[in-house]
Amino acid sequence: MKTLYFDGQLSLREVPDPKPGPGEALIRVRLAGICGTDRQILKGYSGFRGIPGHEFVGEVVECEDKRWTGRRVVGEINVTCGHCEWCRRGLGRHCVSRTVMGIIGRPGAFAEFVTLPVANLHEMPNEVPDEEAVFVEPLAAAAEILEQMPLAPGARVAVLGAGRLGLLVAQVLRHAGADVTLIGRSEWKLKLARSWRLNTVRLPSGAGAHGNAPLHAHGDSPLLAPRSFAVVVEATSSPQGLEQALQLVEPRGTVVMKSTFHELANFDTANLVVNEITLLGSRCGNFATAIDLLRRNAIHVEEMISRVFPLAEGLEAFGYLESASCLKVLLRNE
Repeated sequence: MKTLYFDGQLSLREVPDPKPGPGEALIRVRLAGICGTDRQILKGYSGFRGIPGHEFVGEVVECEDKRWTGRRVVGEINVTCGHCEWCRRGLGRHCVSRTVMGIIGRPGAFAEFVTLPVANLHEMPNEVPDEEAVFVEPLAAAAEILEQMPLAPGARVAVLGAGRLGLLVAQVLRHAGADVTLIGRSEWKLKLARSWRLNTVRLPSGAGAHGNAPLHAHGDSPLLAPRSFAVVVEATSSPQGLEQALQLVEPRGTVVMKSTFHELANFDTANLVVNEITLLGSRCGNFATAIDLLRRNAIHVEEMISRVFPLAEGLEAFGYLESASCLKVLLRNE
């Protein structure tokens, strides 16, 4: 089968079709999404070697349980042992021996076929098209914040970073009743957010680009007064993002860290202690929640798709992400 394969360098490669093991399904990938983590893998994040990709929608073509054959599905990316302490506590995404599709020890979705345990699969409702279904995994990650912390109605929340994940997080938290401000540098991305009735603040180029550099909005907007948000979600995909978030959060507030990147982040730990800030890491989320949000048309996703490439043009797709101002790029199995 055709794949994108990473062994220190990304290449288009033919490999044997995968064979489903006991309890697994063979899935023909229909669409796969490229996310920030995939791009960080190419820089060395997680030390992964193999087929990347973990956002996908596909069709089951082979399974011991014939009831799954032909179903259109998405799949949870953490494959767990099922019997360790974390699995017994219902926290399999932290299983000590887990593999993670396209990230840790398991082939991913930038391929014609992928295998996953049936327990990881979720059938997609007919009313959710492929172009929306491919967003289930990142949307679930955005919604995970609501499972990790209480969010009071009207709470002032800043989402720092107007990229793919930031746009999803801002919508999810606004839908949950928060007073959300999306902060970014790209005017066209913020314009898209405003078309969804999100509050936005644009940073001039270079603002907050280096460690302690202050964050100032165009026109010195009071929305970016230091220590003015109860919650700040960091979704910049940059090592500088955490320091910027700490400038904006109020004493006893919460900074939610969503970015994953290969580099180390430097920040003032005294700020955490003196201002009694809660720093919350946030990763994968509940797929059922994300599917329900899409089914009810509660979240905009299709407008985020900048371009769809055939899988055979996957290298060009990654190049497009590097060279063009865009949001979501998808790979289609044709």
